[in-house]
Amino acid sequence: MSGITDLTWFKSSYSGTQGDNCIEVALAPITIHIRDTKDRTRPHLTVTPAAWSAFVAQPPR
Repeated sequence: MSGITDLTWFKSSYSGTQGDNCIEVALAPITIHIRDTKDRTRPHLTVTPAAWSAFVAQPPR
């Protein structure tokens, strides 16, 4: 798999417009990576495509 620096990150469409509640997502062939936009140096969360699909299928609260 490519290194973390090779990932292409994009801001979630559900992120706030004020920049205080933002996440970024990077798609890889067998994993989905999620990180906090405010501090990109911190560890990120990695999930399977099935887990990501279940997460995004939930209605916003």
